[in-house]
Formats: sequence, structure tokens, C-alpha cells
Amino acid sequence: MPYYSDELVEEVRSRNDIVDVVGGYVRLQKKGNTYFGLCPFHNEKTGSFSVSPNKQMYYCFGCGAGGNVFTFLMQYENFTFKEAMETLADKAGIELPKQEMTQAQKREADRRGRLLEINKEAAKYFYTLLRSKRGTRAHQYFEERGLSSETMQKFGLGYSDQYSDDLYRYLKKKGYDDDILKDSGLVTLDEVRGGYDKFWNRAMFPIMDVNNRVIGFGGRVMGQGEPKYLNSPETKIFDKSRNLYGLNIARTTRKNQLLLCEGYMDVIALHQAGFDNAVASLGTALTSGHANLLKRYTKEVYLTYDSDGAGVKAALRAIPILKEVGIVTKVINMQPYKDPDEFIKALGAEEYQKRIDEAENSFLFEIRVMESDYDMHDPESKTAFYNEIAKKLLGFSEELERNNYIEAVASKYQIGFDNLRKLVNNLAVKGGITAKPTQLKSGIHENKKKEDGMKQSQKLLLTWLIENTKLFEQIGNLITPDDFTEELYHRVAEILFAQYKDNGNVNPAAIISMFEDEEEQKEVASLFNAHIHKVETVAEFEKAIKETVIRVKQNSNKYRLEHLDPTDMEGMMRVINDKRALEQLEKLHISVE
Repeated sequence: MPYYSDELVEEVRSRNDIVDVVGGYVRLQKKGNTYFGLCPFHNEKTGSFSVSPNKQMYYCFGCGAGGNVFTFLMQYENFTFKEAMETLADKAGIELPKQEMTQAQKREADRRGRLLEINKEAAKYFYTLLRSKRGTRAHQYFEERGLSSETMQKFGLGYSDQYSDDLYRYLKKKGYDDDILKDSGLVTLDEVRGGYDKFWNRAMFPIMDVNNRVIGFGGRVMGQGEPKYLNSPETKIFDKSRNLYGLNIARTTRKNQLLLCEGYMDVIALHQAGFDNAVASLGTALTSGHANLLKRYTKEVYLTYDSDGAGVKAALRAIPILKEVGIVTKVINMQPYKDPDEFIKALGAEEYQKRIDEAENSFLFEIRVMESDYDMHDPESKTAFYNEIAKKLLGFSEELERNNYIEAVASKYQIGFDNLRKLVNNLAVKGGITAKPTQLKSGIHENKKKEDGMKQSQKLLLTWLIENTKLFEQIGNLITPDDFTEELYHRVAEILFAQYKDNGNVNPAAIISMFEDEEEQKEVASLFNAHIHKVETVAEFEKAIKETVIRVKQNSNKYRLEHLDPTDMEGMMRVINDKRALEQLEKLHISVE
């Protein structure tokens, strides 16, 4: 986290209680010394998401998401560390220094600022061209698509001139050099052709982030030309998988749901018709990044994709992604029309509202689409269809919800509730169906691979050291950071032991802030949240700790011996001392009271 000093980062972190911060997003219930709730990073019915006031950390035992107040905001709100730092500092009433960056960091921040300036200048230029004589053709195109002047203005629509270096020359006159222009996504530099525009002779759609800053463009070619639609490439300020077209306007809607479309014109047509809750992904399939962004603003998403085969496939891909983050999803039927734009032109806004009101449950939509793959007049094919339905119904882990869906499907397909439930239960008993792997906000799947036993022992020891700091006094001269043979665990142990040596206490939440990589932060959090099956008595717990300490020491002794150079006399003496330490550990009585 390079923007601020370690001391300032720790001050901001310590002044923001994690229960207060997380409690603003997740409903928490206290159980003992820990709070629990439903994980905001994956869809679950029983709360496996824990928040520890003592550790000032959160950890989900279901999906493995974990960290401190900074990582929570970064994962949930999609913030950068700097944005999380600013938010939490403001919450705590701490004034951050205006600049505390290295020269390299300052150059990077300045470059991002310049790229935003260039995109804003380009948007203004395109906007002006559309309203000039040169933009007549694009203006007519928008009018023919039924857009009013007010709508064109609201979305900042524009035109890129037919000359392929027009914007390049304009931006050069504004004082921008080739070095920054090549990173803007608006200009291509070629030794032969020189500088020329990414977009030319196109109707232009500026893409804005939720803060109304222009971060990219979409362009529709005027006349013949390929591709028909062109989008800005990814840049330092434009990430297609984390932005949605129209969200800057839709996020303030008073409607209960967001309408998810496929294209710019669908979004604009819906807004013009009074549906100010329409958004679209940016020329790419829906991602978990999009789903988490949507979750910040709504609990319900209505898919209003094209009604053709490609649109149906896109909806089928989107449904599980939205479900994974806990968004309720429905599908709008626009038959016999292809998309919202066509539908509204033909039947109007009132009829479209009726289609919203009649939107189909996403699970029933999936079943209906699946039905087309089977011959319902053939008994064998029909039976196979019912078996596939039963497999999908097993995806509902909660019995009440599963029974409600069994009832709905049984009624629709005249199977009989008891027959379908029996089929589902039989499949469950066979145990051949497994749930899909859980996905984190970042889109990374949970690693279900059974953990290595020694890794788990080292994790347990680190967890117990922060939960029972008296252990440092009992084993601190016999176990050292070097006994943690996993590289990351070793780094964490070094910091933890140093913390205790310096002030007789430990601060696990501060350790997380010392790691920048998201996966490392997650793994560090897991090191402080390891657990074993419940032990009944204090004596059993003390025995478990002693056995774990001995296993860790035996492993490190073996590791050092295997990596020992025969000529290393100092190393040989250390191995001998390690054996003595192990003998002392075996005789040691460990007390946690």
C-alpha cells in the first residue's frame, strides 16, 4: 500500500472498528466473542461469515474471503486501496496529507488524470461535431433511431469525423504529446502513417464511470465498414469487466431493480421511455466484477437481452453469475420483438412495463430453455428431461426453497410434487451431484483441494498464537519464525513474533495491510482463522496445541536436515540444537488458562 506511511495506515485502520464498518453492509449477530452473518461475497443461506472484534478481521469459512477494514471495502465496494483509505480516514475524522507519494506513484496518478482529461476533451469534441454540419449523417442516424435532442444531450452522444486523423490533430493542438496519446485508447501511432484515430466516421457513445467521468467510448460506423460497433481498448482508466454503461444515471433510480441490456441503444431507448434503471455491459459478456458492481446498487436484476439464440445464451451465462453474489434475477420476454428498442418503438412503454411485471423467474427460464433439447412426446427423452430438472433442483441447499421450486416445476410440467421430490431425494442420496465452486468478488474460485496437513498445522499454530499470546512465553524460545517452512507463513510469523517482542502484544489486522496482493491478503487472513473440530475440555485443547507445536518443530527439523550442506558446521550445530528443543517441547506442559 505505497501511498501512505505504515504509521498512518495503521492509525486509520485502528480508528475504524471492523464490526461498525462491516455492520454497515452485512447484518451481524453476536455469538460469543465473534459476530456472524451471511457472506456478502458469495451466495449462502446459513451465515459462515465471521467478524472478530479482537482480531479486527473478517473471515468467511465458506468461501475463504478474509481481511481487515481496508480489504473489506476494496472487495465489497471495488475500491482501490487509496479510495478505501480516504473513505475510512474521512469516517474517522483523520485528515490525510495531500501528497505522500514517491515520484513514480505521483507520475502514475498524474498520468491517470491526464488520460481522464484526454477522454473528456474527446467527448466534448465529438459532442460538438455531432451538432455541426460535419455531423449531419450521425445526427440523422440518431433521429432515425427515435432519439430526442434531450436524450442525445443526456448521454453526451457525438460523432467522430470521417478524416482518420481528425481527433489526433485536435488533441495535439491541445498540447497532448504522442507518449500520453498512445495510452489513451483513442489514437494509434504508426511509423508509416503517423498518428491516426481509433474512431472515425462513427456515431459516438461516451462511456462514463459511476462518478460521471468519461473513461472510454463506443462507436457505431456510419455507412459500410467493419466492425459495425467498436469499443475503446482497455486502458489504465477503462476496465470493461468493472464498468457498466448507463450506471452513472441508473444508480440514482428509485425503482427496485436494474434492467440489464446488451447494447448502448437499448439502454438509451429505455431511459428515453422512462426506464431510468437500464444498464449494459460494455461489449463483453457479464463478469463477476459486473455482478458485484450491480450488487452495490440493487438486489434484483431483470435481464432484457435480445430474444434471439445469442441473447438466450447470454442470459443463461449471466444467471449463475448474478445468483452467485446473491442477486435475484428475472428474465423479460420481448417476443415477438428482438430487443427493448424494437419493442418500445412497436408497443410503447406501458406494454414494456407489463413485460417487466410478468418477468420470468430465472430458474424457470433455464428449465424452459432446457426443455427445447428434449422430445416431450418420447418417454425416454421426457424421463431424461425430468432427471435434469432434478439435478438442477439439488442446487438449492435450503429445503424450504427447494420444495417451493419443486412445487412450481411440478405444477408447470404436471409431474406431481411427490414424484419430483422423490426423484430429487434419490439423486441426493446417490451423492453424484456437487455444487458449483464458490466465487469471490474478484472472480477467483475457492480452492477445494484438500489442504496439506503440515500447512494446516502451521496455520493452526499461527491462529493460536494470536488468540492465546501466553503461548509466546511458553514456546517462544523453542519455536521461531524459521519453523514455519511455507514462505508466506514464514514472513507472517516473522512479523507476528516481532510484534510480540516489541510490545508484548500482537496486531494481526495490521499484518494484512503489509501485503498488497489480493490473494496473499486472503491467505494471510486464513492463517489467523484456522480451526479444528470442537474440543470438549481445556485439557483436550492444550493437548491439541502441544501435538501441533511438536509436528511443526519435527517438520522444520526434517526440512533443515534435508537442505543442509554437509560442510556447513554452523548449520549442523543448529540441527543438534533443534533436536534438543524438540525434546524439551515433548516434556513441556502447555497451559492456556
